[in-house]
Amino acid sequence: MSHYRPNLRDLEFVLFEMPGATSAYGQGPYAEVDVDTARQVLAEAARLATGKVAASFAATDRQPPVYDPLTREVAVPEAFAESFRAWRDAGYWRLGLPPELGGTPAPPRLLWALAELVLGANPAVFLYAAAVNFARLIHDKGTAEQQKVARLLVERAWGATMVLTEPDAGSDVGAGRAKAVRQDDGSWHVEGVKRFITSGEHDLAENIVHFVLARPEGAGPGTKGLSLFLVPKYDFDWDTGELGERNGVHATNVEHKMGLKASTTCELVFGGERPAKGWLLGEVHDGIAQMFLIIENARMTVGTKAIATLSTGYLTALEYARTRVQGPDISRMADKTAPRVTIVNHPEVRRSLLTQKAYAEGLRALVAFTAGCQEAAALGDPAAAGLNDLLLPLVKGYGAERSSEQLMHALQVLGGSGYLQDYPLEQYVRDARIDSLYEGTTAIQSMDLFFRKVVRDRGASFGALSNRISGYCGPDADLLKTALEEVQSLLGVMIGHLTAEPPRMHLVGENTTRFLHALGDVVVAWLLLTQAEVAAAALPTAVDKAFYEGKVATARWFARTVLPQVTAHLSAAKATDGLLASVPEDAF
Repeated sequence: MSHYRPNLRDLEFVLFEMPGATSAYGQGPYAEVDVDTARQVLAEAARLATGKVAASFAATDRQPPVYDPLTREVAVPEAFAESFRAWRDAGYWRLGLPPELGGTPAPPRLLWALAELVLGANPAVFLYAAAVNFARLIHDKGTAEQQKVARLLVERAWGATMVLTEPDAGSDVGAGRAKAVRQDDGSWHVEGVKRFITSGEHDLAENIVHFVLARPEGAGPGTKGLSLFLVPKYDFDWDTGELGERNGVHATNVEHKMGLKASTTCELVFGGERPAKGWLLGEVHDGIAQMFLIIENARMTVGTKAIATLSTGYLTALEYARTRVQGPDISRMADKTAPRVTIVNHPEVRRSLLTQKAYAEGLRALVAFTAGCQEAAALGDPAAAGLNDLLLPLVKGYGAERSSEQLMHALQVLGGSGYLQDYPLEQYVRDARIDSLYEGTTAIQSMDLFFRKVVRDRGASFGALSNRISGYCGPDADLLKTALEEVQSLLGVMIGHLTAEPPRMHLVGENTTRFLHALGDVVVAWLLLTQAEVAAAALPTAVDKAFYEGKVATARWFARTVLPQVTAHLSAAKATDGLLASVPEDAF
């Protein structure tokens, strides 16, 4: 039996039952994908994910890819290669690609639902297959000649990587020292060492194209001086894709990690022994802006991965709780003759499970809502693009933190059994820890949210989101209104510190993560309560009443037990003073 438990019913609810959720299907650029097609694709992808895609999940964790120091290549276990090929051969990854690359445009809500299925079943499969996103970048930003590379990435199923981090320049991308030197033939030679490169080396594709941020000779400091170069593992014929000589880029290792071991994470050396030949993307020096198109997609991917893992972890814990018999009902705990019950009847287990359910379904709703903004932006709504930007740190930063936290509670439901490899939860917990680090730590996401998505935007998108939330007037609206006002007050405290003379930047920095979590809880509560209204309306004629009853109860539970915690965030923010900054370093 597969380890993976997709929540297809909730995905269908989010995609097809929420107000406005199907408005993009069959319209404009999505004319070829109607609702019936989307339903069929979702169901078939769930079947594939549960079967062949999930099959190698545990095995590759126990026996991960192996690096050969002599050839400097990596061998991926055959079982995992079969999972990868099953997804590639199915062709669903072509949804979302432009027709010029052999794809079919599809609504982002459907695309991210498909992503959830693969990321929950075997996340490394999705990460290796992500080259199609890089093909889209070349198609959109490359020269006419470089667009041939985009077609080769798709047609020949080449791999691709995003190459930013350096040993001495992690999150501070602008401190990178990798350089690029222009050649007489118009190409560039890239020199430097990069680390933590996902899919940096593997044998799942005949070629890998690295998208490398490097500083051209003479360029200025910081991120503005960086340009984006296409550096392949093998040189190739741009018309046929036929491979030539090995280029001057190689991996030095595969990192030994806590989790997600099927995904190779490598250090790459460019130009160490021979020139690493590359080409400037679009023949323009706009590297950080170009790379951010990949980074934003990667952040959405990481958030979706986290949420997908939480969902299957919760369902694993739920199944265990329904079958594990232990102890009497709490009302008869002193009665030694009382019959033993399944642990799903114990209040503490129920509290844990309903909270896990709330976050799993609320975060799924957050991904769908964000994807809906992407749909609206693609259809010409400029305000939707700003709202998407605001939500991305929540999907990635807040989603990763809450998912990992709730997976620990799922582990608690299984008790000692959850610590064993007999169940997938111990791997889920390990695999999920990377999500709060990938593509920027939670602290970085929180600073991005405050400084780039709220302050730089002058609060426009935050105000638009707040107006939508405040428009809710259903059950528990008073709790939601209070929590929203407290988030706005928390933001006001931070703006006060920022605009003081002189600015109290340390006090702002103390509160960015608080703001991320508080806003995340409010947005999730609003989405759950909105879902509950839809569910309540469907209940009188529903066949699967338990599903809709669960929606209503989950929203009420979250609003009444989680939203009050926003008050604590505000109280802590108001209490921040100079204490933290004044603590001597050697006093820590």
